[in-house]
Amino acid sequence: MRTILITGPGGSGRTTLAAATALEAARRGTRTLVLSADRTDTLGAVLGLRTGTTPAEAAPGLTAWRPDADARFREDLVTFQDRASGALDLLGAARLDPEEVTPLPGAEELALLRALRDAALSDSYDLLVVDLPPAPQALALLALPEELRRYLRRLLPPERQAARALRPVLGRLAGVPMPAEWLYETAARWDVELAAVEAVVADRATSVWLVAEPGPAGAAAVRSAATGLALRALRPEILVANRLVPENALDPWPAGLVAQQRKAVEEWRSTYGIHGLPHLGRDPRGADDLAALAAPAVNQAPAPVEWPVTDRLADDGVLVWHIPLPGVIRDELDLVRRGDELVVTTGSFRRVVPLPSVLRRCTVSGAALREGELRIRFAPDPELWPPRA
Repeated sequence: MRTILITGPGGSGRTTLAAATALEAARRGTRTLVLSADRTDTLGAVLGLRTGTTPAEAAPGLTAWRPDADARFREDLVTFQDRASGALDLLGAARLDPEEVTPLPGAEELALLRALRDAALSDSYDLLVVDLPPAPQALALLALPEELRRYLRRLLPPERQAARALRPVLGRLAGVPMPAEWLYETAARWDVELAAVEAVVADRATSVWLVAEPGPAGAAAVRSAATGLALRALRPEILVANRLVPENALDPWPAGLVAQQRKAVEEWRSTYGIHGLPHLGRDPRGADDLAALAAPAVNQAPAPVEWPVTDRLADDGVLVWHIPLPGVIRDELDLVRRGDELVVTTGSFRRVVPLPSVLRRCTVSGAALREGELRIRFAPDPELWPPRA
């Protein structure tokens, strides 16, 4: 299934673009689902109808869905209390009733991830359009499955389950209950669910569309978002310049605004594939307004981002890992090798990346940032690398 993740600065028109793209795809005969994480029905306001917590038809061939964060959060918490009753009783903790539980910050994003996974596993749709939160929150959301899986593996390594027969003895020696079997089972279930979401984000048929209003603030937000996406092996397939004012209108717009937008679009054009959406002079509402925007056509075969390892052993005695990081500034880039992982930091973004298997038996011999690409050189470790014939 083709998946398009749409984000941009707050107030940039993300939901409008998602609705217009989904509606246009449905009109072309593509079975389409549009997802939104907004607690308020912004998606419904744009489409001109109500959307809710149950997937419902918004137009022929188009389904709209706003996942219910409240119900799932209550369900998860009640289940946790039931399974952890022994530990909670030991601590003298008072249980929460479902009626008094309100979702914590981030519950909407977690509900969106679950919905993303469920939709990707469904055979009901050919295209999934996801109205992500504003760019900073969207970047954190896209990083969440990978980071949570790493935390789970560190805190509850699967190999420890082999010692479950010793847990009662260890518990008596330590004087506190040891992790129960259900805890490991829960961790394993979470790992499977998170892996499914991670696979959707990393799929070759998944791409990111950025939307921003041309101008200084929009340009700064696009630069930051592109850096964060690059660190996750993603890049904007399309940059949508939203609310472009007409240059030859009968009632001319302020000349300064027209010039500012034109300058920003020209600068973006040298780096991104640009698609412009016109300013309608009002907030788009309903199918006719969305059609008037002329949303971008969906490319069914987006170009994925590759992080290849090239073999230069014969010439230079090294393997080179190529990591595209367009727009990254050298002074803001930091690398740390830690075991079989590489910690990459650029500005406010950080990612802990597992090394490809061939590089785990090597030592880092240098790195360089050239033409928007980080090239890390690895030299074979003689103690771990088999001798060449």
